[in-house]
Amino acid sequence: MAAPQSTDSAPPAPALPTKRIVSKAHLDAWLSSPTHNDVVSFIEELNDSVIGIKLTDEVTESEATRALVAVLDQVEGIAKDTPPVDNGNSRFGNPAFKSFYDKVAANATELHAQIPGLDPKYSSELSVYFCECWGNRTRVDYGSGMELNFLCWLLCLRKLGVIKPEDDRAVVTRAFWKYMRIARLLQTEYWLEPAGSHGAQGLDDYHFAVFIFGSAQLRGHKYLRPKAIHDNDILEEFSKDYMYLSYINYINSIKTASLRWHSPMLDDISGVKTWDKVNSGMLKMYQAEVLAKLPVAQHILFGSLLPYPPTPELDDHHEEADVHLDEHGHLHVRGESQYGDCCGIAVPSAFAAAEEARKKAGGGAGPVLGVPGVRRIPFD
Repeated sequence: MAAPQSTDSAPPAPALPTKRIVSKAHLDAWLSSPTHNDVVSFIEELNDSVIGIKLTDEVTESEATRALVAVLDQVEGIAKDTPPVDNGNSRFGNPAFKSFYDKVAANATELHAQIPGLDPKYSSELSVYFCECWGNRTRVDYGSGMELNFLCWLLCLRKLGVIKPEDDRAVVTRAFWKYMRIARLLQTEYWLEPAGSHGAQGLDDYHFAVFIFGSAQLRGHKYLRPKAIHDNDILEEFSKDYMYLSYINYINSIKTASLRWHSPMLDDISGVKTWDKVNSGMLKMYQAEVLAKLPVAQHILFGSLLPYPPTPELDDHHEEADVHLDEHGHLHVRGESQYGDCCGIAVPSAFAAAEEARKKAGGGAGPVLGVPGVRRIPFD
């Protein structure tokens, strides 16, 4: 796969990113476009940069990567300064998330001004990806499309020459991992609803890329095998070093029973012999189940840095016979999705269910992962 488009030539004039995929024909145009190749290539480059690398390893951090982490620190501060509101007995997303989102949007230009080497005229374009990577303001939900927006934000910074290929390792182990921790904070604090009933791919309620980069870290490990995710002592000891194990440990802290019940695909993957095969499989699955599925791809944003291919023949294209709109205005290909909706059906977060269970029990088991009021619950 070719590397993402070079930044040697002058970048195009800025344009606010918008949705362009409105039919199966538009999806096909996206899948054969240079922008699709750039996204895939960028993810593969990030993946390759962390093969065998621990989160606790020393890595070279440029001024730019340190600035990205500092920006994310400020977003975390905004979240901590915007507590959830009393939402009655609702188990769905907390409306305080909208206040958090608005604060991030209001500060987006200032936050981007702190990134060295970034031409300020692109701040508005990058801010669209940056704001949308935290969750959807209207639905108060989160899914793999939001995670993709964060990767697109990073790719835009690469195209503008702000971050370099030599920054990849720090981008993953410092910036992306910081993003993951903030995303988990938002999910727990604001009870963000999963964008689909089991995640768009059936891997996890919210995330996918963490399993790509996490399995890359474990490739070639002398002792740890994929089946090690079933050993709680291993999860506890090595979660600080490896994203994959940290996230499995996190899932286990929220849902009781075994992975077989609440995360059957992760359980199946644990039977693969090597992390090399897990990692290559994750990369292929991401392309097939995230980038190539209309329920997710319809939300991809295209601007000047990540352009949609010229398709004049599709400008007046209407829905095809195999595509329909649900009551929320989301596109679906009949018979395509194993997991039903993308984001049309509101699904209570596991954190909301946990809090309800705690209240019924008259208190509870204390904080999970430092989040007060959240405890492990059976998968329902």
